Amino acid sequence: MNNFLFENGTKFLFGGGCVKEYLSSFLTGYGPSVLLVTDGGDGPSGAADEARDILRRSGKQTAECIVGPFCPRYEQVQQAARLCRERHVDLILGVGGSAVLDGCKAASLAAVCRGDLWENFGELQGVVDVPPLPVGFVASHLEAGAINGAAGLIHENQCVWRDYPPCDPQFALLDPGYTRKLPRQLLTAQGFSALAGALEQYLTPADGMGVSHELLETLMRGMVQDLRVCRTIPSDEDARSNLMWRCALWGSRFFQLGRRFSFPPLPLREAAILSSSDWVEYVGALAVLLLVHCRREAERHPDVLAQLAHRVWEVPETGQDEREAAQTGVRAFADFLRELELPTEHSELDDTLRCHLKRSVTAQNLLVYTA
Repeated sequence: MNNFLFENGTKFLFGGGCVKEYLSSFLTGYGPSVLLVTDGGDGPSGAADEARDILRRSGKQTAECIVGPFCPRYEQVQQAARLCRERHVDLILGVGGSAVLDGCKAASLAAVCRGDLWENFGELQGVVDVPPLPVGFVASHLEAGAINGAAGLIHENQCVWRDYPPCDPQFALLDPGYTRKLPRQLLTAQGFSALAGALEQYLTPADGMGVSHELLETLMRGMVQDLRVCRTIPSDEDARSNLMWRCALWGSRFFQLGRRFSFPPLPLREAAILSSSDWVEYVGALAVLLLVHCRREAERHPDVLAQLAHRVWEVPETGQDEREAAQTGVRAFADFLRELELPTEHSELDDTLRCHLKRSVTAQNLLVYTA
């Protein structure tokens, strides 16, 4: 394992009613000007409206901007940064999911950095030598992204993830009650998005990450179990709460400790993001790409896929060699995708999505699998 420094400066509050009870007390620690960042649609949760009401009653002067849907775009972040400078913003408050959180982190840096955000902190990894604007976050999605980890940014059809601990939110409020009215298809999509992120990260080769991989295995096994319960018993509050917390953990730098380099690229996630226009397309593309990747890795690295099969898909450890266990695990993953009513083959995707996906992945051959 390589040397590392672990930093986590976020105060987490998790539980029903935590936003209504505690958000106003957090707001007292900041000045009067707040930028509220959302994904543009409050949906059934009512989280953004509740935050607006608390901001108003707290006497805050609020400006708003929208980012998303799956990852913030450079233009959206620049607009948020301009509002921060023009309104002399004291706090950036995000209400939503992973795209909103990533947008808040990027805007907190863009508002104060010298030079261009993409050139200095996107394409390169410049040193953060000025304090970013403080960020707060209210999760209204199951897929909250990396609260303490890398943030994604899209620029000219390219997506990168960069991890700057000073941009982490000062506080994060996670109320599982906001997910209660999510339609089953959207709940599945958001939960699978987090599971897919953990799986792609797990399959990225890295020396010295044995402990992190074992922790990811436990996290993914729990996600699979909770997703199954949530689909069959949507009213199970405990399973949905567990799933929300697990989904908030997958991108944490806690699972990167010991890695020789920074947060890894996630080409499958990038291709799905750049090809899709809604959650159904996004998780469909992600499911197909991940299954192809797992089939390929079962041939290249059967030891890794065999371990995944035993510890996540609960394939028995007796009676099969590594290659056979790896293939059994891949079949178990395909069965799980069908259980979630997600596609397993490129031919099952919509024609338009197939066309967009083919353009996104051509250079990396992500869709090609040769048994």
